[in-house]
Amino acid sequence: MTDSDPVRETASSVRETSSPVRSTKPRQVRPATEGWSQQKDESGRPLLQFASPKRGKPPVHLADLTPEQRVEKVKELGMPGFRAKQLEKHYFRHFTSDAAEMTDLPAAGRDELVAGLLPPLLTEVRRLETDRGDTIKFLWKLHDGALVESVLMRYTGRITLCVSSQAGCGMNCPFCATGQAGLTRNMSAAEIIEQVVRANRLIADGGLGDPRKVGHEGERVTNIVFMGMGEPLANYARVMQAVRTMVDKDHGIGMSARGITVSTVGLVPAIQKLTKEDIPVTFALSLHAPDDQLRDELIPVNSRWKVDEALDAAKAYFDETGRRVSIEYALIKDMNDHAWRADLLAEKLNARGRGWVHVNPIPLNPTPGSIWTSSEPEVQDEFVRRLNEAGIPTTLRDTRGKEIDGACGQLVATEDDQRAADTVPAG
Repeated sequence: MTDSDPVRETASSVRETSSPVRSTKPRQVRPATEGWSQQKDESGRPLLQFASPKRGKPPVHLADLTPEQRVEKVKELGMPGFRAKQLEKHYFRHFTSDAAEMTDLPAAGRDELVAGLLPPLLTEVRRLETDRGDTIKFLWKLHDGALVESVLMRYTGRITLCVSSQAGCGMNCPFCATGQAGLTRNMSAAEIIEQVVRANRLIADGGLGDPRKVGHEGERVTNIVFMGMGEPLANYARVMQAVRTMVDKDHGIGMSARGITVSTVGLVPAIQKLTKEDIPVTFALSLHAPDDQLRDELIPVNSRWKVDEALDAAKAYFDETGRRVSIEYALIKDMNDHAWRADLLAEKLNARGRGWVHVNPIPLNPTPGSIWTSSEPEVQDEFVRRLNEAGIPTTLRDTRGKEIDGACGQLVATEDDQRAADTVPAG
């Protein structure tokens, strides 16, 4: 983008009264890849993978079934239907798939019942810790050898789990390590839920610190963010099935929907579908640029649905649910952190009303093979200041887990991960 670019000149004039943080005109760095080749389609555009590649399906699990289907499955396995409720309690409330711990089930047929409804889904390959043990990243191996990661984080007053919804990702965003890997496959609803159950078991066993000293007896994951591997809304049906199980107080985990955040890079038809679900999750739009010219390059799906379409869909979500929308914005040095872009973002958000949105800028987390880096602190501060001054509630987000490549945009199965996984049998 040149200094005479009309897009830039128009946006630069939005807030003449605000003094820029830089005394000279900021550089405009264009998105580029280094160390890897972005997948392209026949026309030379970044490849978008909406459909999951066909692979062997994971075994059917309790969490894949409706409560009625669970009862029928239990009967098929030769037990009375009420045993389904007992299995639900063991799995969702006691966080176990171990038949030996289910002493309220009859010994005769217990192993067969558990094997039929609670088959192994995730095999832990490795576990990394940082932040004095307050952040843990898990590397999981799925039944077919696919690798995914999830990150567990303790904050004051809450415990958050960042879950994966796909192995890899098909959205091909060049600044995201997961997107560089491409899409391996969608995860099942049960594979998504299993990440939560395994995290809850670790908490109960003291793996995130002794609950009696750092929390309270019986604590568990309070917040879920669908910001791990994958584009959640590209795996819509399974993600929503998992969310329903998370919030089901009678036959599931029993979490609050308000503690669950579903994130997307902007699949507008799926956002519109989510709006009608009548489940008041927090909705987050990963925007990263307020102008189509840059966002087309940063977020390839912007070639399908433009910035204004995505923002309109986000505002409609607020109008329908009353739930304030989060705008995620990775601040990248000299690429999207310009003061005029903060002004343009504020203008677009305010044009749709007040009080409906909150912006979460986050310093870009480094990924292998990328020359990009996070904005300088004073530039970050100016970006945040301009948004807040324009009346947009804005909070610079904490970057937890950077040291273990567990922060936003860093989740990817490396060659080292694959070698470690090859030594661990699945199941």
